[in-house]
Amino acid sequence: MSVLLRARARLLPPARRAVIPFLWKVKYFSSGKESAESNPVTPMLRHLIYKIKATGPITVAEYMKEVLTNPAKGYYVYQDVIGERGDFITSPEISQIFGELLGIWCISEWLATGKSSTFQLVELGPGRGTLTGDILRVFNQLGSVLKNCDISVHLVEVSQKLSEIQALTLTDETVALERDAESPVYMKGITKSGIPISWYRSLQDVPRGYSFYLAHEFFDALPVHKFQKTPQGWREVFIDIDPQDSDKLRFVLAPSSTPAETFIQPKETRDHVEVCPDASVIIQVLSERIEENGGAALIADYGHDGTKMDTFRVLLDNSSDTATRQQLIHGYDMLMNPKKMGERFNFFALLPHHRLSGGNTCQSKSLPSPVAGFGDLVWK
Repeated sequence: MSVLLRARARLLPPARRAVIPFLWKVKYFSSGKESAESNPVTPMLRHLIYKIKATGPITVAEYMKEVLTNPAKGYYVYQDVIGERGDFITSPEISQIFGELLGIWCISEWLATGKSSTFQLVELGPGRGTLTGDILRVFNQLGSVLKNCDISVHLVEVSQKLSEIQALTLTDETVALERDAESPVYMKGITKSGIPISWYRSLQDVPRGYSFYLAHEFFDALPVHKFQKTPQGWREVFIDIDPQDSDKLRFVLAPSSTPAETFIQPKETRDHVEVCPDASVIIQVLSERIEENGGAALIADYGHDGTKMDTFRVLLDNSSDTATRQQLIHGYDMLMNPKKMGERFNFFALLPHHRLSGGNTCQSKSLPSPVAGFGDLVWK
């Protein structure tokens, strides 16, 4: 599997990480000065407190998984959190330019690799369906190029609420959706341009085949394990109940080694790191599929060059002008301005090995056919 990468990163300000000696070293989520009235116990917080009381402190990865995707109370599961009325705005919500460029990228790669008679468009965590919608509009506008290609759309989505919104955004309302909650393909339909579309809860359930995989602000939301270097070696950061206030949580440092420490690189020089095993598994699956079946993957997300220590943060709101011309200008500025998303956003492409000339990836000097938007990876 070969990788092409062209990335620039703008570092986020590090969070303060003071620790207090205790049986487990700790850092509080809050100052502890808020009154009970100003800090109500939500159903999710109550669930986490009961869980910790029953099993002991939990990893940050387990905390994130519960908060984001718990089937009953998860943040993503039953509410619309994206857009101007939600908690955050993604690139496709800012401007259609973003999705249209990705659509052109897919077609460029399809042309460069021999114009396969079929291909699957697969998006991981498709939000409101805006990105896929913008890409399908490009496919429709370039229908004369794709006229002999059998295209299908496959969305990997764990949120019931968001999958319903995606269906409203993408499907033909005159064609009834097929639903089967017990099936790996839990929903099927037809897009407004007549393309078959299916929904899955896991990438593993998506059919194998020549595919273009897109993951936009998907990996950023995957659970991470957090570690801190101590005089005794690496210690994993857990989450526990605050002994001074039973309705609050705190960070604690494990008193001994944990199995997840095996994920830390032997030559790690930072004193605080995060690792995401789930991301490694998904990248491995994508790599194997692309090498076996062809296609490509394009990952777009916030990232850094390896110097960032703490990315566990709160979400910020954004907004854009509603006038069409001003919206396009604003969107372009937001996406490209180095002081905004221009240097915060990274793109990462996965391509099959044969897309590189010669047998040795590290010795490759040129591509047989240029990869749109990417330069050669410099091996050091």
